Formats: sequence, C-alpha cells, structure tokens
Amino acid sequence: MGRILAIVVLFLGLAMPAAAQTVTPVEEVIETGSLYNDRQITVEGELVGDFGVRGDGTVWTQLNDDSYAERPLRESGPHAEGNTGIGVRFDGSLGFDLEQPGGYRWHGPTVRATGIWHFHDLNRGGESYLEVISYELITPARPLEDPAFWPLWLVGAGLLLVAYYLYWHKNQEPSRA
Repeated sequence: MGRILAIVVLFLGLAMPAAAQTVTPVEEVIETGSLYNDRQITVEGELVGDFGVRGDGTVWTQLNDDSYAERPLRESGPHAEGNTGIGVRFDGSLGFDLEQPGGYRWHGPTVRATGIWHFHDLNRGGESYLEVISYELITPARPLEDPAFWPLWLVGAGLLLVAYYLYWHKNQEPSRA
C-alpha cells in the first residue's frame, strides 16, 4: 500500500509542473481577472508597443494574444475584432534581452510568460498586470513585409508623365509676341 501511495505521489508531483505551464488565454484573464489575482499564470503572445525601461531596472510592455499577434495586418489584411492584451512587467534580473517590440512595421517577439497576475494592484495605482518571473522566447521579432500597392504607383507614374508632357509641349510652342 505504501509503495502504491509513493507512486501516486510521484506522478502527481510530475504532473504539477505541467499544470502550472497551462497557457491561460489573455481574454480570459481580462474577463475574469479577479479570479487570478495574486496567482501564478502562464500567458502566450506578442510583445507590442514599447519596451518601457524604468529606473528600477524593470521593463513594462503589452502582451497581445489576439488575431493581430497571429496574422499582422500588413501581411493578412483587415480583421474584424479589436486588440486583446495585458500589461506585463519584467524584472531586470531576468536578463531581458528582447530587441524590438511589435508595431506597424514589426511583428514583436512571441513569448510564453509565467508570472503573478495582479488585479487592480493598489500599490501601482490600480493597474492590472502580470509580474513576469520567467519567460521563454517562442519566435523573435521580425520586420513585416510592406506590400507595394501597384495601382497607386501606376497612377502616380502616369500623372508624372502627363505633367512632363504638358510642360514640354508648352515650352515647344512658338511665342506670340
């Protein structure tokens, strides 16, 4: 009996880290934030906006896990929903070495971040955020392709040709003085 109990405890102990790594969708954290207050959670998404480095060595940014994080506008066209993201705070001791946040011309790094969720933290002016204790880089930041809008380029080139022709034609007429 004692041997079976030891095996069960061993398997439960092995399963606990896996359960701690379950990724919680950001939308769920936003909708039911008070349920996660002061609890460890793991979220996954693109870091966007700005890497706000503070005097105490912490870095603040936004983590989005919406459709824009998966398929940026510049590469896939318009989407039907809004952005979904949470504030994240990285301690300086984590060795924060990510180079470029996501924005209009960049897809930011995608990370899996584990930390303590603070819901309306009174010590931070009521801010809700994830205080990151560890993170894993899934994909690095990358520049987004800028698809050329060929019809606009052709219209512009055509207008330049018309302007040049009119200028040239006006200067070729004999003056009537």
